[in-house]
Amino acid sequence: MAIAAAISLPLIAVKHRSYCSSASSALWFSSSSIHPLKNLPSVGISAGRKSNLCVFSSMSTQAPAKASAASFLDHKESGILHFVKYHGLGNDFILVDNRDSKEPKITPEQAVKLCDRNFGIGADGVIFALPGINGTDYTMRIFNSDGSEPEMCGNGVRCFARFIAELENFQGNKSFNVHTGAGLIVPEIQEDGKVRVDMGQPILKASDVPTKLTANKDQAAVKAKLDVDGSIWNVTCVSMGNPHCVTFGTESCNDLQVDELNLAEIGPKFEHHAMFPARTNTEFVQVFSRSHLKMRVWERGAGATLACGTGACAVVVAAVLEGRADRSCTVDLPGGPLDIEWRESDNHIYMTGPAELVFYGSVPL
Repeated sequence: MAIAAAISLPLIAVKHRSYCSSASSALWFSSSSIHPLKNLPSVGISAGRKSNLCVFSSMSTQAPAKASAASFLDHKESGILHFVKYHGLGNDFILVDNRDSKEPKITPEQAVKLCDRNFGIGADGVIFALPGINGTDYTMRIFNSDGSEPEMCGNGVRCFARFIAELENFQGNKSFNVHTGAGLIVPEIQEDGKVRVDMGQPILKASDVPTKLTANKDQAAVKAKLDVDGSIWNVTCVSMGNPHCVTFGTESCNDLQVDELNLAEIGPKFEHHAMFPARTNTEFVQVFSRSHLKMRVWERGAGATLACGTGACAVVVAAVLEGRADRSCTVDLPGGPLDIEWRESDNHIYMTGPAELVFYGSVPL
């Protein structure tokens, strides 16, 4: 079904809402008055047949049409935050053009409200495109859905790259340098629209991940024993600028069936385990072959998500260290596959996958 709509999701309980079969202009309804949202780009999610369904309340969101993110974000209204929503394999983010300021336009507390899937826009995090520092082209910062700030996000950086390409009107293959809390990251927009990212070198020294687990292989914690509620899990700890605990199973079950896991129950026990002083992301992995892995992830600060790019990178590193896989793998995540290569020549990890624009939107702060 084709839909042409201005959709809104209030940050507080909706006091006024209107549903209409046709309309000539979009309106933002507040609790006291009605304001036209002028000069917004045309709205439409085209799937073959056109309709005129409209839904209005205190936040406006625009499905992507011919207008660019740059033209939409050019609108400047006091107290209004314009944004673009992207997802990378279902790992979804609110992208904010913050290139005119070194500080994020919203607070972590506001980010929590925006990420709420019932009372906000709904997302795994808010990503800000800020000016570059130390010779880089841009800076990327992220607030998770719980308000915490991670060092980096693999799916997020692909969305960030596509967002920048829209803002700057880049055409064809294009790469640029991005400063993150995990260091320098270099994404490259490819001709097919996918994004290939040089994720840098993995950090394996246990104390730098960080983990309190005892190093057992060249200062790394590889197949280390982790007691979680009396069950002993074999885990390998890797940092991609953010901490990851990767497991292929327990002492009693070394052939994990990831779809059978209750992530909501087990995930927080890993995330907040005393062995991880900065908390941790946790990847549960099933091996199909030496080049094909499947994972589910419990993300630090976000919980169960459909994809985690840094997690997929950490999974391949752990699989290689444990002798389970080769250096180039397809990693299946709930949201779809990522191609990961841990290149022996430079010790860098390269991640390739999609990033898709979902809609443009505006929200009153």
